[in-house]
Amino acid sequence: MYNIRTFNNIAARGLERFSADDYDVGSEVADPHALLLRSYKLEPTDLGDNLRAVARAGAGVNNVPVEQCTDQGIVVFNTPGANANAVKELVLAALLLASRDIVGGIDFVATLGDVSDETELNRLVEAEKKRFKGRELLGKSLGVVGLGAIGSLVARAALDLGMDVLGYDPAISVDAAWRLPSEVQRMENLPSLFARADYVTLHVPLLAETEGMINEESLRLFRPGSVLLNFARQPIVDSQALKDSLDDGRMGMYVADFPVPGLTDHPSVRLTPHLGASTEEAEENCAVMAANQLIEFLQRGNIQNSVNFPHVYLEPAGGYRLAITNRNVPGALGDITSLLADRNINVVDMLNRSRDEVAYNLIDVAEEADQQLIDDICALESVMNVREFRMR
Repeated sequence: MYNIRTFNNIAARGLERFSADDYDVGSEVADPHALLLRSYKLEPTDLGDNLRAVARAGAGVNNVPVEQCTDQGIVVFNTPGANANAVKELVLAALLLASRDIVGGIDFVATLGDVSDETELNRLVEAEKKRFKGRELLGKSLGVVGLGAIGSLVARAALDLGMDVLGYDPAISVDAAWRLPSEVQRMENLPSLFARADYVTLHVPLLAETEGMINEESLRLFRPGSVLLNFARQPIVDSQALKDSLDDGRMGMYVADFPVPGLTDHPSVRLTPHLGASTEEAEENCAVMAANQLIEFLQRGNIQNSVNFPHVYLEPAGGYRLAITNRNVPGALGDITSLLADRNINVVDMLNRSRDEVAYNLIDVAEEADQQLIDDICALESVMNVREFRMR
């Protein structure tokens, strides 16, 4: 029986993935083997001795102490792409809000509640509608910074709207490259993209190298009057530098999903209250994906979509499986296999992968390891934890 402690409201479709025969799941579960959460800020005190995994039903893991988890041999999962369509649709709405004064028009009509005569109402509407004239997206250029799951969807949708799409992503994966429409013009650097784009939308993760990416220096490279959209992470944009650029008219408009002081009432800013993944479908997709990853890890040791451990997936060969986490140091794997050889335990299949300072091994063996062998492996200086499975 595995204990799964939940935080926040996890969609029922995700929780239904855990069978009652194998899992005890709930917000009050004690001594958990895994944690499943959304936005709850995980504290170091939440990382118990038996904890082996944390699954975040969402893409960002800034609410999880990833470094401490790694030090304790705890795998941290996220769910990249599960909410991609929801964010894409909100970005499309942002493009329209930045191009047409839809909000202003709605607010104006709301002031006409006291006008009861239809002829007078129509006269006022026709007289004032010119105040809300906008521009079309057709033929305009959109710069997409970050071409992962969300960025590639936004690029495709913008092409369908008749926009010219410029893309930049120095770390694009092979899978992402295959998803990207061939019509997207690949840019070699950000200055070139900024200089050519009428609209720029950000879809990069928050990392040390991306924090403050949009700053006073980079904002000078934007086309005068261009629009910046941020549905990635708030700290990617230097708020004060952006405000200065909006105030002096260099930047035309900013649309983002992250309200910050000083921008909430700015006339050239449109902000939403972090609605990117706030759809029923996205919440369900994230919950199901997170649950499936925990099940695969807890029952078979496989790791998919971890932010701190390597991707390791080994088809079961039957018999028994050892999942061993160790520090990524020379000779560690040899020490482990030597212990197996000393007991004449036949290795049927094996996979070893490393990521930064941590290594992870799946070793399928023909017979069950006794407790003494498990203890001996755990006693190795490099080993952080060991689990054994009967494959089924």
